[in-house]
Amino acid sequence: MNLHQFRFVQEAVRRNLNLTEAAKALHTSQPGVSKAIIELEDELGVDIFARHGKRLKRVTEPGQHVLASIDLIMREVSNLKRIGEQFSAQDSGTLSIATTHTQARYVLPAPVAKLRIAYPKVNISLHQGSPDQVARMLMDEVAEIGIATESLSDYAELVTLPCYEWQHVLVLPADHPLTRKERISLEDIAHEPLITYHPSYTGRTRIDHAFAQRKLTPRIALEAIDSDVITTYVRLGLGIGIVAEVAVRDFKPVEAGGDLAIRPMGHLFGQNITRVAFRRGAYLRNFVYKFAELVSDRLNRNVVSRAMTGHVNDYEL
Repeated sequence: MNLHQFRFVQEAVRRNLNLTEAAKALHTSQPGVSKAIIELEDELGVDIFARHGKRLKRVTEPGQHVLASIDLIMREVSNLKRIGEQFSAQDSGTLSIATTHTQARYVLPAPVAKLRIAYPKVNISLHQGSPDQVARMLMDEVAEIGIATESLSDYAELVTLPCYEWQHVLVLPADHPLTRKERISLEDIAHEPLITYHPSYTGRTRIDHAFAQRKLTPRIALEAIDSDVITTYVRLGLGIGIVAEVAVRDFKPVEAGGDLAIRPMGHLFGQNITRVAFRRGAYLRNFVYKFAELVSDRLNRNVVSRAMTGHVNDYEL
């Protein structure tokens, strides 16, 4: 048996048992993939996949155990490569970060700049996507560290730690009638055309849950993944906006001539937690630990190392 066979089995599962797609992803031929998998099954003495003719239909029960072992082996192979990179070039390499647009635009510029000062030979690669895509990029080893608000803690394959809490804010034209209310209610917001995040981004589930609990149906005028887009359409008069507070921290107050009023909405939508995530069992290089420290003052090398071995819980942070 060999690593090529293991990769072929892994990719077949990732591609929903479509060997043609697996072969394309691996830049090889479909018959070659099929032959390598059959040879591995013959050597092991078990069928990893149940078949209908030449097509793979499902993973067998012994195949599930084989896949678990293959995942562990391939993870350790990746770790060996990183160990070699770590000790052959302590202060160089590429840090791949998977994150959402909000984090990339408003949170990460300062930590990235500081990391470049500390490790000038390290290249930064930013991969943006939805929280679920961030999780997938970590599990597929496209990225070493992931940062997002939603979903990351739902994956057993990931180790996640809280970075910081934040709340949503209401963004209104400076002359909007709601700016004159001392305390804005959900009922007030439900009557207005609303511009906010797509359901899979930036704490949107908390917003939906708050309305549902009060049996209210918000008038969603526009959904976006980009806070700048939301505030742009608020300025155009399409409605009032709900965005993450970090997206408006540099806005000029109305009292100083700003054109948008900002109202905190934590009392309606609660607090959100942005989390940092790593693939469970991964070997982390020095500059990965450093970047985690720069992202959150809650994190340091000791905390992250302990979490990677299952010895840190959220309540400790």
